[in-house]
Amino acid sequence: MTSSFAALGVPERLVSTLAEQGVTEPFPIQADTLRDTLAGRDVLGRGKTGSGKTLAFSIPLVARLAGSLAGGKRRPGRPTGLVLAPTRELATQIANVLEPLAQPYGLTVTTIFGGVSQNRQVSALKAGVDIVVACPGRLEDLMKQRFLTLDAVEITVIDEADHMADLGFLPGVTRILAATPAGGQRLLFSATLDNGVDKLVNRFLHDQVLHSVDEANSPVAAMTHHVLEVDGAEAKRDLVRTLASGSERRVLFLRTKHAAKKLAKQLTESGIPAVDLHGNLSQAARDRNLAEFGAGDVKVLVATDVAARGVHVDDVDLVVHVDPPTEHKAYLHRSGRTARAGKEGSVVTVVLPEQRRDVKALLRKADITVAASSATDTIAELVGVVAPHVRYVPKQHVQQPGTSTGANAQRKRAARAGGSGRPAAGGGDRRPARGESGRPGRTESGRPTTGMAVSRGNGGGGRRRGGR
Repeated sequence: MTSSFAALGVPERLVSTLAEQGVTEPFPIQADTLRDTLAGRDVLGRGKTGSGKTLAFSIPLVARLAGSLAGGKRRPGRPTGLVLAPTRELATQIANVLEPLAQPYGLTVTTIFGGVSQNRQVSALKAGVDIVVACPGRLEDLMKQRFLTLDAVEITVIDEADHMADLGFLPGVTRILAATPAGGQRLLFSATLDNGVDKLVNRFLHDQVLHSVDEANSPVAAMTHHVLEVDGAEAKRDLVRTLASGSERRVLFLRTKHAAKKLAKQLTESGIPAVDLHGNLSQAARDRNLAEFGAGDVKVLVATDVAARGVHVDDVDLVVHVDPPTEHKAYLHRSGRTARAGKEGSVVTVVLPEQRRDVKALLRKADITVAASSATDTIAELVGVVAPHVRYVPKQHVQQPGTSTGANAQRKRAARAGGSGRPAAGGGDRRPARGESGRPGRTESGRPTTGMAVSRGNGGGGRRRGGR
């Protein structure tokens, strides 16, 4: 039986704040880690995407900075709490989780990342801030400009450490951690410990406690996996358009920025509103598109791997690998946009004949088992209720980043709580995610094919959704 937040030692004020958001029962990684994190121990938390890691470190970060570590008057440019994240989207999401927890204690939170003017971030630092959520590149820039120092940091959190490694950020993370006091508490959360993450652990965590929820990179049991084979680019285009036509949220992944932008435009012009997310977009455009998708103004997000981590949107019903990823970790991270927090979801990989062997090997490495089933029935089930075709004009104003995207899937247990609603001061890094630079992808075009091979995976049985 899962312990309550109060039984785990969470302060009453935080328990009440969580309850107001509909969060009354901790997820396993929260139940496992909270006693140690609240006691000030260094903790290495390992869990797959959607496991509740953000709240697992946000609760002790606020509780300890407002309690035993409270230092009185805040000082300009000297935060006491630091969270490092690999992308601007994830930084914004984390801030949206932290803000409603910090507000009752009078703690302030700001985000720091590249891709936007630093003026707002500098102003926030000069005014004094308690918790900084940052991406390594811009944080180091501001440190070099002497707008902040990390010598007062009491608690440092490294989120998605393995993704930091994938993006080549570990040297910067290492320099940042070395600038924090050696006696401070360090919390590191990661799905895996490869690519140098273990070196961070060995150097900066002391007498740490390891808590692991599910095997690293394990598939989510509530996911149903499918492989749809098509005989050419023409059939691929019409299949993707059909899969995008459902009335619930879905994310379509492509390899290149050019292909993602083009597909979103094609879908929108065909009456299926879609927005894109990739490295060529400005931060304002990213925020606007995510807000429209999170609010349900559009049901289709077309993305490159920049969205495979850190973008947590509630109720994503379907993930489609329009272009299969090149490695099994990318498959699992992309797929993790659905079936979050115990909810069900489906994942489809669209496969051309020449991709069949590579996809088979990729699924084997990802520990995904698929079995053949009827193509027609499966496609109808995946689409569900078809949304009416509409003429959609994208919004031109910049919406509040993160206000509708669901900062943590756990808030789904009640009416969505949101954050403070104010625009974040930043989030993300200036460098593009791996896999976003490269040749423009080809456009998929043409007619549907017959004789599709369809496979269903081991994710807990197919759902019959055509009649919803």
